Amino acid sequence: MSNLEFIYKRHSVRRFKEDAVPVEDIKKMIEAATYAPSGKNVQNWHFVVITNKEKIEQIAKIIERKNAELADALKNEAMKKSFTKFLRFSTVFRNAPVLVLVYTETSYKPTGLDVLKEIGASTEEIHNLSKTNPAIQNIGAAMENLMLAAANMGYGTCWMTSSNYAAKEIEAFIGLDKENYFLAAMTPIGVPSGELKSPPRKSVEEVLTIIE
Repeated sequence: MSNLEFIYKRHSVRRFKEDAVPVEDIKKMIEAATYAPSGKNVQNWHFVVITNKEKIEQIAKIIERKNAELADALKNEAMKKSFTKFLRFSTVFRNAPVLVLVYTETSYKPTGLDVLKEIGASTEEIHNLSKTNPAIQNIGAAMENLMLAAANMGYGTCWMTSSNYAAKEIEAFIGLDKENYFLAAMTPIGVPSGELKSPPRKSVEEVLTIIE
């Protein structure tokens, strides 16, 4: 396990110290992210790094306003309660010194998708291939690289997509002028505060099938 210890250092961190993260450290993490594999080497990722505390707080408030707007439109009280209950987890980045927004574009489609469409394959067959979404898988690999690098450098991160319902509002606030790119995920980065731990993992036997 010792050779893989860098993997087990990663935890989802939601509390951070106020210590600043040096720009050079941030660049090292982003560089690690760019070494992730991507289909046909499209490297369809772009990272927006925010270190301005006021801007980070403004993004948290954008999410809170969008959450309230959507909740107010709900007639189902049980659904409204469930939707608003976990809002605080969507804004835990507000106490971090760094927020990284991960943008992507999805023009890279699964191999064979154009063939299925050309031969008039069924909607179900096209859907089943489309849902593999390799363009998003590329981002997943990049995010994991970034987080493993951060953990190995002594920083905490937290993979976040729960605020994606406010993605358009956040995008408008950021104003990134990069055609066809959209906000897919985010992570805070900072020195962890408090004990580091992760929830139990399923056993290898439970998630593994070997076919000989």
